[in-house]
Amino acid sequence: MKKRVLVVDDDSWFADVLASQLRSAGFGVQIAPNAVEAMAAIDEYDPAAIILDIFMPGPNGLVLLQELQSHSDLAQIPVVACTTGAGELRLSDIAAYGVRQILDKSTMEPPMVAAAVRKVIV
Repeated sequence: MKKRVLVVDDDSWFADVLASQLRSAGFGVQIAPNAVEAMAAIDEYDPAAIILDIFMPGPNGLVLLQELQSHSDLAQIPVVACTTGAGELRLSDIAAYGVRQILDKSTMEPPMVAAAVRKVIV
């Protein structure tokens, strides 16, 4: 069975690019455009990993990370933060929230996302 990845990003074009890369790498992919829809998708989809944009309008990625940590089963899902503000984040500051890797949207190449997911799914 394919490992499933949830992509949470308000930029639909970027989410589609990531989803395409992940599908090409053999993953199943679901996309959620915001943190609220992500929680519903997590319950239904049971992802092996989450690609998360931290800085989104409305409840942002940090809110979602806090929500995930409040559920013992969901707290175990590895998260790859993929955001334009990556330079403002330190992994040591957000690792306690399940974030295993940070990718900077402005400098990353799309294939890097599949490599990051492979790295965090053990």
